[in-house]
Amino acid sequence: MLVIRPIEQRDFAILKQISIESGHGFTSLPVNDELLQKKIDHSLTSFASRAGGKGDCLYFFVAEDSDTGEVLGTTALESAVGLTSPFYTYLLGKQVHCSRKLGIHNVVETLTLTNDYTGVSELCTLFLREPARHGMNGRLLSKCRFLFLAEFSELFDRRILAEMRGVSDEGGNSPFWSWLQEHFFSMDFPTVDYLTGIGQKGFIADLMPKYPIYVSLLSKEARAVIGKTHDKTRPALHLLEEEGFSWRGYVDIFDAGPTVECEVHNIRTLRNSRRLTVQIGHPVRAQTHLVSNTRFEGFRALLGEMAINEQKGQAVMTRAVASLLKVEDGDTVRVAEMKRND
Repeated sequence: MLVIRPIEQRDFAILKQISIESGHGFTSLPVNDELLQKKIDHSLTSFASRAGGKGDCLYFFVAEDSDTGEVLGTTALESAVGLTSPFYTYLLGKQVHCSRKLGIHNVVETLTLTNDYTGVSELCTLFLREPARHGMNGRLLSKCRFLFLAEFSELFDRRILAEMRGVSDEGGNSPFWSWLQEHFFSMDFPTVDYLTGIGQKGFIADLMPKYPIYVSLLSKEARAVIGKTHDKTRPALHLLEEEGFSWRGYVDIFDAGPTVECEVHNIRTLRNSRRLTVQIGHPVRAQTHLVSNTRFEGFRALLGEMAINEQKGQAVMTRAVASLLKVEDGDTVRVAEMKRND
C-alpha cells in the first residue's frame, strides 16, 4: 500500500533518481543536487515552522510503499508562486483588426507575456514511477493534496493552478520553443528547461518578446501545440478536470502546455471530504476511501478500505490502516469516498 508523507532528508537519493526518470519538460525536478537539496530544505522548513498564513512555503510529499519502504512517487503544493522570483505565463487572447470602410473584420489570436498568477497557490511535482503506475495510485498521488488543502486552507490562496507539461519529443525538443529559439533565443529547449528548474530565470525578462506575439506568425508546428498536453501528462490533466479545474487560456512560455486552475472551495474532493472520528475494529461492508490524518508536520494519507458509521460520525478501520495513518481510537481523520471511476 502507498502512504503519502512529507519528504525527509533520507529521501534525497531517490528524489535524484526520480528527477532523472521524469525526463525533459518536468521543470520542477531538475537533475541538480543543489536545487534538489534546496527543495527538501524548503519543505522541511515549511513543515517545521508553520506559517500563520499564506507565504513562500513548499509542502513536498512522497509516496512510500508500506511493505518495502521504497519511494514510488512525488507530489507537492506551493503556497504562493511568484513571490521570490517572477512566475511567467503566456495568455492566449484576441485582437480585432477592423475597417468598416473596407469591409474588413479580422480576429487574430495573440500570446501576451504575463505575471497574472503571482500569489496564486500551485499543485506541482506530481510524478509516479513506472512500477507503481497501476490501480488507483495515480489518483491517490493527485487527490491527497486536496485533503491537505481542506485541512490547512488558511495557508493557501483562494485559487490554485497546475502547469501541465506541453508537447515535446523523446529528445526534449519542443515545437513551440523551436520557433522562439529561432527568433529570440540561442538555447535549445532542454537548456532553458534546466535553467528555469534551477531558478535562473533572468534570461526570460532579458530575451522574451515584450509585446504580444501574433499566433498566425508562428510556424504550423508551434501553433498546433498551443494549449496541448504531453502524452504522459494527459492522465494527470484528466484527474484535475474531474476535480473542476479548467483551462482559461494561460500556457507555459517554453512548451505552450496549458495551465489549469480552480477556486479551492470548488475542488470536488475537497468539497466532498469530511472529518470523522476513528473507530478501530472490523469494518463491515467496507469501501475504498481516500483518508488522511489531520496532523500538519506528521501528515499521512492513503487509500484504504473502511466503513462509515453515519450515526456516530465514525470511520471504522482496521488496526493496520490506523497504524499507517498514525492514528488511534478517537482521533480525527479526513475522509473522501473513492470509486474506481473517480
